[in-house]
Amino acid sequence: MAGFSCDAHRRYRMGVLKKWGPLTTDAIALSSSGSRILIAIEDTAEKEKYSAFWEDLEGRGYKLSFESPKNEKLSLFKLGERVYDHIILLPPKSKGLGPALSPNRLLEFINRNGNILLTLSADSPTPTAISSLLLELDIHLPPDRTSLVVDHLNHDTISAAEKHDVLLLPQPSAIRPDVRSFFGGNGIIALPRAVAQELGNSNPHLAPILRAKGTAYSYNPKDEAESVEDPFAVGEQISLVSSMQARNSARFTVLGSVEALENTWFNAKVKGLDGKQSNTANKEFAKQISAWTFMEAGVLKVGKVEHHLSSINPQVSGNDGVIQLGYLNPKIYRVKNDVTFNIELSEYSYDKLSPLAILPSDALQLEFSMLSPFHRLDLQPVSHTSNSTVFSTTFKTPDQHGIFAFKVNYKRPFLTNVEVKREVTVRHFAHDEYPRSWEISGGWVWIAGIWVTIAGWVAFVWIFLYSEPAYEKGKGKKTQ
Repeated sequence: MAGFSCDAHRRYRMGVLKKWGPLTTDAIALSSSGSRILIAIEDTAEKEKYSAFWEDLEGRGYKLSFESPKNEKLSLFKLGERVYDHIILLPPKSKGLGPALSPNRLLEFINRNGNILLTLSADSPTPTAISSLLLELDIHLPPDRTSLVVDHLNHDTISAAEKHDVLLLPQPSAIRPDVRSFFGGNGIIALPRAVAQELGNSNPHLAPILRAKGTAYSYNPKDEAESVEDPFAVGEQISLVSSMQARNSARFTVLGSVEALENTWFNAKVKGLDGKQSNTANKEFAKQISAWTFMEAGVLKVGKVEHHLSSINPQVSGNDGVIQLGYLNPKIYRVKNDVTFNIELSEYSYDKLSPLAILPSDALQLEFSMLSPFHRLDLQPVSHTSNSTVFSTTFKTPDQHGIFAFKVNYKRPFLTNVEVKREVTVRHFAHDEYPRSWEISGGWVWIAGIWVTIAGWVAFVWIFLYSEPAYEKGKGKKTQ
């Protein structure tokens, strides 16, 4: 089956050229959703602190626009369309972000498929607008705006020998066996003066990227008490980097330590309590976080979706025994038909489409449903192209006529949502499609009974008509 060919990929990139202007091929952003990034930074003098991060983004083809959140001319939309594709929000010095970056405007930006990378810092009190936005998404911050996370057993002994507020954590692994990891590695991440986040249970679209160790806790450094009696969160309750992927697959990431993006911590020397000295992997982690947030990784694309009537050869195993009957994607099937469903999926990763691979602990499923699913079946990979995988399954339509739908609803953390629905009609047997009575062995007794009855009736009529009563000799009819 044909998939995303090289020509199709080239046409896709040419479409980006036509949309965003006459850029060179090297200047095309790797993001599948656009290249325009708004960086909201209040003090432009701090741009140099993150110059390595900006250079990495520009090297990946992004066009950066630095604006103050207080700029009255700043607008996220123009003539009903997004002016920017992505937003990076750095912690402001003041208490607000301005009218253009209000919670409602930012939520509208997400609803229109925009992506946001929000950074926090314990040195900059979180504005009320940001706290309100996070509460809308069920992400909770400490009530006192200057709280930070400390860990007395997992900190950098070089830069935070006394305060223990520079956390040293390994790059995160997958949160579940059936979830892909886009942020893994063997390096150490340094998070200076991080702000704790606690994820609620009412938003199923939230997922933690990086959690604190079990010995970490959040506290207010202005509190002069010798011990912390009621911390905001402790241990793995603390999410240091959080993510949310909306129903429209727009992405929102919260980085609890903006200092982790500074040049100082890119490839810095750190040392833990074990005395081992190593270089930080902050640069690689920053690339992973920004790549995922800006739709460079974990983007699933649907190719062809086909279904057809099938004939199954029982002597051949697997998909090779399935033979297509009729044309593709008919609008109507009959009950108890053998039907095959195929879907082609690709994964966009940085600069290319590649075949989608489902983890062994995960499953891509098809539902054949009316009001509720009559079948829920695993889709198995049956063929591959250079940039796509074809998943397929064959099943028998249920003995129920009505309007049915093929549904593929694949939603996993850190992967864009796949929602495919194709409606078909399932009819009952036509009068000439039922099996003949003599083909049903269970009806032979009743068929025999019918013919015995008929034979008996014919015999009775023949006997009745051709059997004359006997008369005695010498007796005849009485005469006058």
